[in-house]
Amino acid sequence: MANLKEVRNRIVSVTSTQQITSAMKMVSAAKLRRAQDAIVQMRPYAEKLKEILGNLSGSVDASEGGAYSVERETKKILIVLITSNRGLAGAFNTNVLKSARELIAGKYAAQFAAGNVSFLTIGKKATDYITKNKLSLYSAHNELFDKLTFDNVSPVAQRIMDAFSNKEFDVVELAYNKFQNAAVQIPTLEQYLPVVRSEESSAKKGSSIDYIFEPDKATIVSELIPKSLKIQMYKALLDSHAAEHGARMTAMNKATDNARDLIKELKLSYNKARQAAITNEILEIVGGAEALNG
Repeated sequence: MANLKEVRNRIVSVTSTQQITSAMKMVSAAKLRRAQDAIVQMRPYAEKLKEILGNLSGSVDASEGGAYSVERETKKILIVLITSNRGLAGAFNTNVLKSARELIAGKYAAQFAAGNVSFLTIGKKATDYITKNKLSLYSAHNELFDKLTFDNVSPVAQRIMDAFSNKEFDVVELAYNKFQNAAVQIPTLEQYLPVVRSEESSAKKGSSIDYIFEPDKATIVSELIPKSLKIQMYKALLDSHAAEHGARMTAMNKATDNARDLIKELKLSYNKARQAAITNEILEIVGGAEALNG
């Protein structure tokens, strides 16, 4: 059994850790509320705009502004990998990295073997992973989470769109955590480019979807499609941001509970060791007294 000093030092150490994890839980809870409000307000708008985008892309060709829906032979792939800048969030980063690995091993195994899979990272953990494993890093934008606004995200989305339209990449995929609630984050893979046409427009070739364009079709398409793509990127980042704080709050709550349980065990061990030491001292005193009487 550990001596009293060792157990006492461990109790002090675990108590300090418990205070830190409890404080981190409260900070994440406060940030989660703001991040949750942002994604809850954005999601209906983004999903409806995505639906319109899918329908609209099926009724236009490249000459009319449908350059972002052109399907080419899949040779070069760009994966936008979205993680957090910091750890201590449970399996938050591990899950999205695992999803990206599975995507490469399954859908894009041939392209990866040929060295045609590149990564655009948003989040320091993603950048560190790509660098550590010596994978192809197209660019890194870890600073976006420092001030997550549409104006800051828009240039990054535009760069991805330009790379696709310039045929640098044939497919662009998003890998991120989708926020469901504080305790549940869903690793999500989405095709960003080319724009996925809705099933209805693909089946009916737009016959049942009739839009009235004002002032004209070309102008509306050239404005709506790029804006919608930027909104989809912004929504993915808001999802990941809220999911991160939910995961960290949950992880810190579990860590605090574990620290509390460990402190109880250590205090019990300390009391047992202290009682054993006192008993030994009493036995030594009694033994000494018996020796003197003898």
